[in-house]
Amino acid sequence: MKLALYQGPPIGGDLEAGFSRLEAQLAAAAAAGARLLIAPELFLPGYNRPDLHGTLSQPRGGAWCQRLSAMARAAGCGLCLGWAERYGDTVYNSATCWDAAGTEVGHYRKIQLFGPMEKASFAPGDAYCLFELEGLKTSMLICYDVEFAPHVRALAERGAELILVPTANPAGFEHVSNIFVPARAAESGVTIAYANFCGTDDGLEFGGNSVIATPDARLIAKAGTGETLLIAEVGAPIAPELRSTQIQDYREV
Repeated sequence: MKLALYQGPPIGGDLEAGFSRLEAQLAAAAAAGARLLIAPELFLPGYNRPDLHGTLSQPRGGAWCQRLSAMARAAGCGLCLGWAERYGDTVYNSATCWDAAGTEVGHYRKIQLFGPMEKASFAPGDAYCLFELEGLKTSMLICYDVEFAPHVRALAERGAELILVPTANPAGFEHVSNIFVPARAAESGVTIAYANFCGTDDGLEFGGNSVIATPDARLIAKAGTGETLLIAEVGAPIAPELRSTQIQDYREV
């Protein structure tokens, strides 16, 4: 499957600007032959905007989701992104994936909330999700989640081949893209697509460096620190001798 990954600046709470940018990136991804576009964590309404998380959050299947579904269907390219989800009186840091027909195929709530701001804005999720996407068993994590090897391993043990990770990783934490993500991919034998912001969001600077890592720890696509649309083919077979066997070989003492 050809996958597109969008790294761009935050929308600063301007929802219409955000929808317009996603529409343009979907069109570009589809023109390049991609079947899915991944955008960052809390793309709607913004990551470092706790003033908006509660007030602008939307229910699953609400106006945002309907519009995003229609955009994916019109472009003929699936979409995965992070957004603030309201469920009754509770708000979650969520991600949803729609396929190229605009059908919701996966929905996930971030399990590992990072720092005081996230813990004040959101409740933690408590479940994984797995779904078929273009013939690949696919799952989602969000940002900090992927830094925990047990979460990636749990998904791999459930059959995941591809993990989509909308993220909002600050500048100064580039080791996550360069070390943690390829290590998690190799340890558990999965492909990980990690889509970050660039630029700043209400004073918080993001590190960019979005990546797609394969089960042999290769970075088959990597962004710098500016706005970028990455395109890469995922799901190709990996030579068995290049795959880690540590899960099978692990000896508990």
